[in-house]
Order: sequence, then structure tokens, then C-alpha cells
Amino acid sequence: MLIGFMATGKTTVGKLVAERLGRRFLDLDGLIEETAGKTIAELFRSDGEPAFRRAETQALRAALATEDTVVATGGGAACREDNLQAMLAAATVVALSATPLEVLRRTGGASGRPLLDRAEDPLTLATRLLGEREPFYARAHLRIDTVGRSAEEVAALVADAVENA
Repeated sequence: MLIGFMATGKTTVGKLVAERLGRRFLDLDGLIEETAGKTIAELFRSDGEPAFRRAETQALRAALATEDTVVATGGGAACREDNLQAMLAAATVVALSATPLEVLRRTGGASGRPLLDRAEDPLTLATRLLGEREPFYARAHLRIDTVGRSAEEVAALVADAVENA
């Protein structure tokens, strides 16, 4: 189970980890979009963040019921206590990290990430959000800083951790 702030590489790394371990890959945001019939950005716009978070929790419960699956969560999924406790009980949870500046470098201008795209000052918002979410991410079984590492390097570290858990 991969958690962490937006643009830390959860989806990219998750696919590589699944390939290395011979497991399926599941992107939680993709499952939400498939179920809702809307993109995450559309869900935020039409239904609001609380509705999105409810859909996220439902998708997480479904994901946790699957076996031999590497799951990449959205950046806020682990920031609800019940979600994080369920993840920690069911799987090896790895938090991927990056600095707010690196997150903005990776996402570019119009990122498609509703929380950042609405911000007047994306760096200040990213810094604040990361600060709020950090206590949740810190509870993962393992933390990996992705700054200066390729996705392949990070995936090797994650796969080793999962295999040795």
C-alpha cells in the first residue's frame, strides 16, 4: 500500500512494484473515477471534497479486500484515521515523500489536482497541506524520500520492504 502527498510517485512506483512482485496494480483514484463515472477534478467540482472523501473511503475498503495487489492511494486517503488504521492492519504501508517545491516541479502548471489548481499560491498551499498530512504519513511502516531517486530505485526499495515484511 503506497501513501504519500500528491506527486510523490505513488502510481508510477506502484506499477513498477506490482511488476517486480508479480502482483496486480490498483490505483485508488482510478477506481474512484471508474465507479463515479467522473474524473477526480469533476467530482471535486460537482460534489465537493467531502463527497470525494466518502467515495475514497469506499474504494479503499474494496481495495483492501483484494489479495496480491499493490495499491496506490490518493494523497489524502491516509489522512482519515479510520482509513489509515485499516491500511496499517491489512498491508505493508509505505509512505513516499517529496518536498513541496519538488511536488510543484513535478506537477507543473495546471496539474489536474483540484486542491493545487484552485490555489492562489500553490507553494504555500502545498507546504500547509503537507504539514497537516505529515503526522499520518509518518505512521507508515516505511518511509522513502523520492527526491533525487528514479522511480525504478524507489520501486526496488518498496519491493524489498514488502518482500521482507
